[in-house]
Amino acid sequence: MMRRTRLMVTHDLNGHPVDLVVGIPSYNEADNIGFVVEQVAQGLEKYYPHLNTAIINSDNSSQDGTKDVFLRAESGDIPKIYLSTPPGVEGKGNNFHNLFTYLSKYQPRVVVVVDADLRSIRPSWPRSLAEPIINGYDFVVPLYSRNEYDGTITNHLCYPLIYALLGKKIRQPIAGEFAFSSRLMEHWRSQRWGRNVRQYGVDIFMATQAILGNFRLALVGLGSKVHNPSSPKLGKMFTQVVDTLFDSLLKSKERWNRDLIKVETPPVYGRAPSLPAPQQLPIDYKDLKRQAAREFTSSQSLILQILPPETGGKIKEMFQAHRFRLSSLMWMNLVYDFLCSYDRAPDRAGKLKVIKALKPLYLARVVSFIRETLELDHTNSEKKILRQAEVFRSHRHLLVQNLASKTPITLSSSKSFSMQ
Repeated sequence: MMRRTRLMVTHDLNGHPVDLVVGIPSYNEADNIGFVVEQVAQGLEKYYPHLNTAIINSDNSSQDGTKDVFLRAESGDIPKIYLSTPPGVEGKGNNFHNLFTYLSKYQPRVVVVVDADLRSIRPSWPRSLAEPIINGYDFVVPLYSRNEYDGTITNHLCYPLIYALLGKKIRQPIAGEFAFSSRLMEHWRSQRWGRNVRQYGVDIFMATQAILGNFRLALVGLGSKVHNPSSPKLGKMFTQVVDTLFDSLLKSKERWNRDLIKVETPPVYGRAPSLPAPQQLPIDYKDLKRQAAREFTSSQSLILQILPPETGGKIKEMFQAHRFRLSSLMWMNLVYDFLCSYDRAPDRAGKLKVIKALKPLYLARVVSFIRETLELDHTNSEKKILRQAEVFRSHRHLLVQNLASKTPITLSSSKSFSMQ
């Protein structure tokens, strides 16, 4: 269940009914949020003049003027509400906590969410996302072109694990643009929200809970996503997302650790889109290699405890030579080994140290993928991401066997997880 937190509200709806809400989570997005509001308002006025609509900015007390830009943005007769966490309280999950808390007394029929940094949003996007919810679906996620080096946590962890273990072919499970019903919102509110869910872990939490709760899912084409891209992250984002993902998967393992679940692609609402080329994204390949090497040095001891001796030896040699050749098959084996170690870690601190030790291997996989695809176009690079998910699925029995193993583990206490 969610803890009560202080909610700061500007321009309240004052109890007036609302059918459709567009939520915009933000933190220091003054340079673009006005454009997003104007595009959303145009769409709501054009397609839903017969509904009571509202636009809500759920913010983290931004210090760059986000609030003022949002409230000044042109929205016609559509009311704008500004919500915020208290100063010093950050986290995307806290933004959604505030949004859900505020909307719980209104129970709108549809809630659409879009990122505040979107530069490719058009007035048609709110309608595209809202229509499936209006017609009975509970959770809508987009199909859009996205650079293969953008969203690497999605490409190499979230997508293949959800595909392999939960049997859902959802290419962008943690997209910043989605829509949901009040029924699903109340389900999310009823779950326990850990610390990382209140931060960057909220997106994967919402996606996995929608799948595990058997809510009706749909996909919708939105074209190309142009925004401030999320290049590979070393900091809190990786830990928060992967910890939330691993926790959700392992808590539901009784659902997937026996029979192979048939892969299902949620229905594509409307016509399947012909997607344009994605935005260009510069990648500092050499810097990624340096970051991977630094992270490996600090976590080498724990990595070698987690991995089988032969695998650990190969990984150590690869990092010593600074020649990253981590195939999708080897990456799958590493992820499954770390999932098992996370499952067997003796306490919360141990689980988080397992996640942090996975970071240099994740970066090595990203570097390897860049090497594999530098001469490929987007279409063929995307095919490699899809084939990697198939590798995770075709070898899922290795994870199931390992999780069921009664072999004593070497990491028997928090002290064993100390990082050097």
